[in-house]
Amino acid sequence: MPKMKTHSGAKKRFKVTGSGKVKRNRARMRHLMRKKGKKAKRHLRGAVIVDRSEHARIERMLAI
Repeated sequence: MPKMKTHSGAKKRFKVTGSGKVKRNRARMRHLMRKKGKKAKRHLRGAVIVDRSEHARIERMLAI
């Protein structure tokens, strides 16, 4: 049986932590930054853990 391939887009966007959770960067940080306030940009900066409802789907894409 052949191995399952990792989804190329997903491997660039998600990282798996040591405890098995999936991290992602926040959206809306690429352009149109002059409209956003300092506080909004600051809150978008850090990575977050993927929601539980999306976790299984992303793990399947990452072939974990």
